[in-house]
Amino acid sequence: MVGLETALAARLVDLEARLRRFAVGLTGSLEAARELVQATLARAVEHLAALDGSERVDAWLFRVAYRLWIDGERRARIRRTVALDAELAGRLGDGGRTLEARTLLADVCRLIARLPEEQRAALLLVAVEGLPYAAAARVLGVPQGTVATRVARARQALKAALESEETGKPATILRLSERR
Repeated sequence: MVGLETALAARLVDLEARLRRFAVGLTGSLEAARELVQATLARAVEHLAALDGSERVDAWLFRVAYRLWIDGERRARIRRTVALDAELAGRLGDGGRTLEARTLLADVCRLIARLPEEQRAALLLVAVEGLPYAAAARVLGVPQGTVATRVARARQALKAALESEETGKPATILRLSERR
């Protein structure tokens, strides 16, 4: 068991950057994200035995982080804005160095922050972190179809908001009704 725990602890360190990106997307604050990642890793180390071999370690960690964040949001009831993070800009690769790409990324980050929480979390897990829909569904504790719907609606809302900004019309992110 010691060898397994050592291997899992090493894997936790490898996943910390991805977890931090996800946490920034959820909290909208680098400081709050650091606190969430620290709490997530502490909880994960305490509950390594809860991880069975059938679940992806990254999906398990994202679920732990998501649940901790939801618990914190329920207590605080505070809405936050997503801050532009250099790590997200790095996801664009060489294109991230251009002014146009950075401006677009800032716009997208601002619009993502205005999405409903459920859509924002699903979009971050699938589009930014690259989790399969099934893994994202386990993280969020919802059916896979619900994740697909939330991601589609988030993308639709982002596209509409970006297009309205291009035409000069006021951009709004509307909460689309969630059906299960």
